[in-house]
Amino acid sequence: MLGWALLFLIIALVAGLFGFGGVAVISAEIAKILFVVFIILFIITAIAHVVRGRKPPL
Repeated sequence: MLGWALLFLIIALVAGLFGFGGVAVISAEIAKILFVVFIILFIITAIAHVVRGRKPPL
């Protein structure tokens, strides 16, 4: 999921560079949403591992 967020961030940067403002704004918003979802899932997974007592993989 983090890869998708980075992909949309790159699309937003390229679109902004070439002057496609609408595409850049939409891509940046999608990247932000995916990044927030990734962080939330990461925190939930970390809490689940702490509760279960398992160590995270190296």
